[in-house]
Amino acid sequence: MPLWRAYSLKEALRAIFAGDLSEQDVALLIDRFCSKASRSRLKPFVTLAQTIRKHRAGILAAVRLGVNNARHEGLNRRVRLLINRAYGFHSAKAALALIMLTVGPIEHVLPHERMSVAGE
Repeated sequence: MPLWRAYSLKEALRAIFAGDLSEQDVALLIDRFCSKASRSRLKPFVTLAQTIRKHRAGILAAVRLGVNNARHEGLNRRVRLLINRAYGFHSAKAALALIMLTVGPIEHVLPHERMSVAGE
């Protein structure tokens, strides 16, 4: 029975962050998930519910703005791979040059900039 509760809670959490819901729907589902997780008697989910409650405003802001850190995490991973490949270079400038050649110029568009461009 605990395995089934854990699985259903995990699937409920995945549904919240599927990306196709409005901010109000996400708020409702977060509240339901936290309520169920707190009563589940599964320590990891109880802790998760507490954490989600603490960061609820930030989660809803991220949903409203459509912001996540996936691009930054991907870029970070590529840079780390390049740094591993650059061991043995004689200077940090050579490693930095390899990173700039491979990744290229990086342009970040912040959410408020994205919205102002779309509104014009």
